[in-house]
Amino acid sequence: MSTPIMSGPRLTDIIGIGPWPSPAYDSLTAAISRAIGDGRIPVGARLPSEREVAAATGLSRTTVTRAFAKLREQDFVITRRGSGSVVQLPEVPGGRIDHLLTPAGADEAEIDLTCTAAVAPPWLLAAYERAVSQIHAYLPGTGYYPSGLPVLRELIAERYTARGVRTDPDQILITSGAFGAVSIAVRGLNEGRGRVLIESPTYPNAIATLEGAGVSLIPYPLERGSAGHHWDIEAMDHIARQTRVRSAYLIPDFHNPTGALLPEAQRPELGAMLRRNSVVPIFDESLVELGLDGEPTPTPMAAFVPDSITAGSASKISWGGLRVGWMRIPAHRIEGMASTRLSLDLGAPVLEQLVAVELMRDHDRIVADCRDKLRAARDSLAAKVRAHLPSWQVIVPSGGMALWCRLPEDRSGALAIAARRHGLGLVSGPNFAPAGGLDRWIRLPYTVAEAQLGEVGPRLAAAWDDALEYTDRIPAGRARIVA
Repeated sequence: MSTPIMSGPRLTDIIGIGPWPSPAYDSLTAAISRAIGDGRIPVGARLPSEREVAAATGLSRTTVTRAFAKLREQDFVITRRGSGSVVQLPEVPGGRIDHLLTPAGADEAEIDLTCTAAVAPPWLLAAYERAVSQIHAYLPGTGYYPSGLPVLRELIAERYTARGVRTDPDQILITSGAFGAVSIAVRGLNEGRGRVLIESPTYPNAIATLEGAGVSLIPYPLERGSAGHHWDIEAMDHIARQTRVRSAYLIPDFHNPTGALLPEAQRPELGAMLRRNSVVPIFDESLVELGLDGEPTPTPMAAFVPDSITAGSASKISWGGLRVGWMRIPAHRIEGMASTRLSLDLGAPVLEQLVAVELMRDHDRIVADCRDKLRAARDSLAAKVRAHLPSWQVIVPSGGMALWCRLPEDRSGALAIAARRHGLGLVSGPNFAPAGGLDRWIRLPYTVAEAQLGEVGPRLAAAWDDALEYTDRIPAGRARIVA
């Protein structure tokens, strides 16, 4: 099959024509690697010659040569005699490099809407200070706690029990965030083979993790109605029976990115369907406590599927930099999951676990404060998007951290490109698609600072106007790291 060749003008349509902050070769490298990472420059495409790139970007040939050399060092391109520079993705254990979370070369004035994570709240420092005062008790030991600190496991187990599913501390395994928990579960359940049922759209890191584990993804497209997205258990059952999936990755609680919540009445139905088809699910509960309209915290799906694994995290409630997550594991799977975990790492940092303990002890107040701030931000952003972009379909979710908006046209990729010129960082819809598509959707987190939130509407409207002027189709692709 012939390799697609990209022209110089086409490349600048995607990455822009500057300005290129000094050093210019770093800025050019960052622009091209970002475009490769989010699929705007497709894997397998042949980049223009260095001479053509220099002419198109207005940069010197020396600058372009240095940028191409750096792209080769980072494994974004491979250059062979007679074939030119062909685009590839770096092979990194566990997923892509994390520049997509905080894109390299981004302007400091840019509003980052690529990530559903808030800045650290003011009370977090006090929790760290209390944790530091306790660390001396752990210093005489090795510092390795592959299962996690007993005190933290006990607190998490108590919360599960209080929510309706009896849990022993031995069933809790502390991990490096919910993403770490999902990584362990996927590998422990599938051992590099089999089929996994996954919603579409879904969390991009989960897509990367599942693909990295060598499994085949079986997408279940969430249904969409006037009230937003929802689950059709009968349709999911049909897919499970037809494909004979062995496990699943599902987000029933304020689903990322749609914000949908599986109703209590449907939970036994979903549980029965999974048991009937002998599917062992991984339930991602990262956002479970972020109900913003007064609904009680949902009953854990583990109450309906005893053989399921649940992933949770302190990051969304507290701070993304607090990389503490956990797994709730059925008793008969503990040994296997612990063994899998040891093949990946030797445990979460002790200090961060002690911080999580402090936060758990003040959990209700912290969660209430987080909900209040997110509720106000959600309502503010929804109002601004509707005011500035009346042609967009905005369904306000009952929880979570982002709006999932339907565009009038398939221009999510074009919008993500145009948004950079207006100081907005966006992730296009195809990033959330396990099997492609979703170019008519965009995720808009409402986790940025209040002052920045007020700027989103006007900047987004200006970017959309620019996106509508694109005449060429923007290649749709998926990034590997999106929070």
